[in-house]
Amino acid sequence: MLIQALVVDDSRSALEYLTRTIEADGQVHVIAFTDPLQALASARNLDIDIVFVDYEMPHMDGISLIRRLRSLPKFSDVPIVMITSIESDEVRLHALDAGATDFLPKHPKNLETQVRLRNMIRLGSAVRKLNDRAALLASEVARATHALQEREEEIILRLALSVEYRDNDTGDHTLRVAKYSRMIAEGLGLPERLCREIYLAAPLHDVGKVATPDQILLKPGKLTPDEIAVMQTHTTIGASILAGSRCELIRLAADIAVAHHERWDGTGYPNKLKGDEIPIAARIVAVADVFDALSTARPYKEAMPLPVARQHLENGRGLHFDPACVDVFLARWDDVVAIAADRLRLRPTDEAPLQPALNSDVTEPTKSDV
Repeated sequence: MLIQALVVDDSRSALEYLTRTIEADGQVHVIAFTDPLQALASARNLDIDIVFVDYEMPHMDGISLIRRLRSLPKFSDVPIVMITSIESDEVRLHALDAGATDFLPKHPKNLETQVRLRNMIRLGSAVRKLNDRAALLASEVARATHALQEREEEIILRLALSVEYRDNDTGDHTLRVAKYSRMIAEGLGLPERLCREIYLAAPLHDVGKVATPDQILLKPGKLTPDEIAVMQTHTTIGASILAGSRCELIRLAADIAVAHHERWDGTGYPNKLKGDEIPIAARIVAVADVFDALSTARPYKEAMPLPVARQHLENGRGLHFDPACVDVFLARWDDVVAIAADRLRLRPTDEAPLQPALNSDVTEPTKSDV
């Protein structure tokens, strides 16, 4: 592949001479300009490996052009050679400060300057190879990272579904709560990365239910006080299952698992946290989980109509739920309805490698706050 050289000199005769000299060995293709302003404008869209710039030019001298080129990210490490017959140390120091790599005389005829010219071209070629290699490595790292993220997402999704299938025979609830949670997180203006992690961690909030006996989890009627106490242990059991991980995502899931039944007014469980004491991710999942649990049919209950489930959130604003989370959820009501409608036609296999997160823990009024 030919090396691309940008050559800028206001003298056409000098420009033609430089072009012939630089292209002499057939390894370099020259893109030439007599106007430094035109060269600068075009440089933004060119892939250049080495630059040769005359010092004395109208409109913009070589030092100014070098400085402007260096301000462009793609020219940050490209060799730039200033061509000048001026021997002034001050000029050369200013050129070096601006980003010049080396200097060549105006007419490089002797052996020494020919060698230096050849070496500079080789340097440009070497820089290009290094950059190409760096780009290839970055692409490989990006692919590997993406593959790891997909694997991470799938593991979390399948683990969450294994819990949810105990009291929900489709698993759709997991995906909807994930979507609701991400929607709320985005509406609150949380960082993109945290929105994604909440989406992925939310499905594990009910992982502690693996220890809940079926006769309690699937009971069609109201729970007794003793059964309620057993059911409530799923928060601390879930946190114990997820505790101690070196993975930031799993630690976030542990925070959600233990705190998603805390209430804004401090009457929740297991630790009676209040307001901002409750982790933001748990406050988000609480809204998403309760709404979907109320609006979804379970073996022990019928589904609430969406407007009735909405009213439940409005009634719990500032008591059960973080007001900001409820406000964001209701402000996106059209999106909520669209996500809720998916339960009639989607199954987990219809989802691409995880998107929103997954599961829920709150059930209907008789069991919803358990």
